[in-house]
Amino acid sequence: MNRRHFLVCALALGTFALPLALAADAPPAHEPRVLIIGDSISMGYTPFVKEMMKGKAYVEHPKDNCAATVVGLKKLDAWLGSAKWDVIHFNWGLHDLKYIKDDKGTIGAAGSGKQWVPVEEYEKNLDELVSRLEKTGAKLIWANTTPVPAGSTGRVHDDELKYNEAAARVMKAHHIPTDDLHAIVVAHPDLQLPKNVHFSKEGYKTLAESVVKHIEEALGGK
Repeated sequence: MNRRHFLVCALALGTFALPLALAADAPPAHEPRVLIIGDSISMGYTPFVKEMMKGKAYVEHPKDNCAATVVGLKKLDAWLGSAKWDVIHFNWGLHDLKYIKDDKGTIGAAGSGKQWVPVEEYEKNLDELVSRLEKTGAKLIWANTTPVPAGSTGRVHDDELKYNEAAARVMKAHHIPTDDLHAIVVAHPDLQLPKNVHFSKEGYKTLAESVVKHIEEALGGK
C-alpha cells in the first residue's frame, strides 16, 4: 500500500491520529540515539538539546522526573527500555540532598528532619547505577549537580558540593567524563532563578549548549 492509499484508508477508518503519532515518535533509523536521565533541571534543558541536535541525533528523556538515586534504582530498567543507546547523559543529586517530610520524598523544610538520601548512601547508589548503565554499552556522560542557592525550598545552600565530591569519586573510578554544569552556573549565577534551584529560559538554553557539546564529543569518538 502506498502512502496516499494508507492516508485515505486511515481517514476512512477514523484512525488517522494514531499512525501519525506513532510516526512522530519513531526515531530516524540512521541517527544515533541519546538518552538524558535527570530531574526537572534536565527536563528544562532537554527541549533545547533536542532542537540543537535535530538531524544529528535522536534525543529522549524519560517522561518521569528521575528524582533521587533511590528512584533510579527502582526505575532505571524501565527508562532504558529495550532500545540500544549510543550515549547516556545522566544526573542525580538535587532530590537526594533535599529535606523530606515523608518516605515518598515530599519536600520539607530545609535543614529539618532528614535528607532523602544521605551523601554516603548517595555515593553507594550512584556507583550501582553507573555499573548498571555501563552494561548498556553506551558512552556515558555524568552531569554534576547544579548549585543550591541560599533560600531554596527544602535544600541547604551549597549542599551540592559534598554530593558532587562523592559523585566525582564514583566517576573517577569508572572513568566517566563530567559535564561540569555546576561551574557554568557558578560563573553565571544570573542564569538561575532567585532563591531557587531552577533556571530561566536562557539558563536552560546555556546548560543545553554544554550538554550538546559533550554529546557531540562522545558521538564523534564512536
